Amino acid sequence: MYQTDLVATLRGRGASVETDARAGALGVAPNVWKLGFTSLFTDVSSEMVTSILPLYFVLHLGFSPFQFGVLDGVYQGAAVALFSLSAGVLADRRRWHKQVATGGYALSALCKLGLLLIGSSWAFIVGILALDRLGKAVRTAPRDALISLSSRPQYLATAFALHRALDTGGAVLGPLVAFLLLRAVPDGYSLVLIVSFFVALIGLGVIGLLVEKPEINVTERVAVSENSLYQLWNQQNFRRVALAGGVLALTTVSDSFIYLLLQKNTGCAMTALPIFAFVTAAVYMSLSLPFGRLADAIGRRKVFLLGYGLAFCIYLILFLPGLDKVVQFASLILLGAYYAATDGVLAALASAALPSELRTSGLAAVNTVVGLCKLCSSVIFGLLWTLGSVSTPVLVFAAAISAAMAFSAATLRTKTA
Repeated sequence: MYQTDLVATLRGRGASVETDARAGALGVAPNVWKLGFTSLFTDVSSEMVTSILPLYFVLHLGFSPFQFGVLDGVYQGAAVALFSLSAGVLADRRRWHKQVATGGYALSALCKLGLLLIGSSWAFIVGILALDRLGKAVRTAPRDALISLSSRPQYLATAFALHRALDTGGAVLGPLVAFLLLRAVPDGYSLVLIVSFFVALIGLGVIGLLVEKPEINVTERVAVSENSLYQLWNQQNFRRVALAGGVLALTTVSDSFIYLLLQKNTGCAMTALPIFAFVTAAVYMSLSLPFGRLADAIGRRKVFLLGYGLAFCIYLILFLPGLDKVVQFASLILLGAYYAATDGVLAALASAALPSELRTSGLAAVNTVVGLCKLCSSVIFGLLWTLGSVSTPVLVFAAAISAAMAFSAATLRTKTA
């Protein structure tokens, strides 16, 4: 009897220690903080490049809106659609979450140098951007799986929100660094790419040296068969999350087009585009954790749909160029709030609908669906802009996102949402 009590006591203490280890500051595990700093440095690097893409491609290289739409679609989602799911299945079957994620970060870092070597060839630029997004596709789902497997279920949205806040800290610093470099060295695009490469190496070092592999709860394990896609399809709640996320992504205008429209409506200098990205990221970083905690408290579905309501407001503002400039620039605040309410919350919704053994594959499947839809969205928006007036695609997407929100609200009426 005493031995039984002793064993139970020791087990209780062990569980308490494990819970405390997974909790950490703000209820978030230390592993999540480390992954957050990995993403912070990586995003400084990525956003330095992203923030200059409209300038570099449209003004410096003279590409049309349609050509830029294709490039932006590739950068946003094509490689995700092609490779994210394969990387997720590999990580689940081999338990290589950290290894696969690290490889993705390494590939993206190398592509920053690749853009320096290819000149103005549109086809080669598409290839390099696809490889860069391949790195993102490979790393995103294993990284998010590491976050969810390191976290307690009741704090999933908070954990993802904290990670996104740190990640977005890089998005705040990246455009600012790019702006300052271009201000100091006009047309210094090569300098921006070189600096972004070395910053990416720091992030690679953090995940490679500091992030630990989490233990999977034995009671949650399920067998991962060769047909992982079929297993995912059988997860009804997960299907609904992926469908809602994809439909909404299909009606979402990319940041680059929003910044170009805002510049057109306000008449400010094109060199201000990196500052647009800076403001958006600063708002996202500030609101990410509050929205994550709110989602855990009142329901992830409600906060997720609220975010797309904010996106609808952005479209209305951009559709009315005669509005005061203060209102026009307020769309940047709404854009940051939209990301804070949707990005990490979608990952939390998907994680809650998946068993641990299918976590990476499922998150990769969501990324694949969203990536494909973003690719289609950018191409369609760019084509509509090229063929007609700029107001046409904005009006079309405003109507589409209204319908998508109604559809997703009905689709996500589940216990996990």
